[in-house]
Amino acid sequence: MPDLLDTYIENRKRVQPTDANNYGTVHGGNVCKWMDEIGALSAMRFAGQTCVTASINQMNFEQPIPVGATAVIRSYVYDAGRTSVKARIEAFREEPRTGERKKTTESYFVFVAVDAEGKPVEVPDLTTNTERAKMLEKKGLKGQSDSEQN
Repeated sequence: MPDLLDTYIENRKRVQPTDANNYGTVHGGNVCKWMDEIGALSAMRFAGQTCVTASINQMNFEQPIPVGATAVIRSYVYDAGRTSVKARIEAFREEPRTGERKKTTESYFVFVAVDAEGKPVEVPDLTTNTERAKMLEKKGLKGQSDSEQN
């Protein structure tokens, strides 16, 4: 059975002018796309199957990411159903020279594992074998619960 930490993925993208709007900050749609891509990778690592996006929880953009900054996308699976996989996904703006980070966006995505014909397939149970994995699982479940109440 896969452990939560096996699904933890962090990726970086340098924000270019082609990623930006006329205000010099990254388009929200690009951030959503990057979060979806990294979240799907976490889900596939967990499920061992192709995973497709089923739903995206509320997505709030708390701060912009300017051209020249680095967008850091962090994802991990924190829960699973019979065929579904839940991932907590966060975006940060990172100053490339110092590594200073500020969270810009957070959301909870649900993916479904599918076979070659696109039919849902069962996923394994998620395990949490370390204190860090248990803490991340708790954060994911609490954050999902909090966002559903808003």
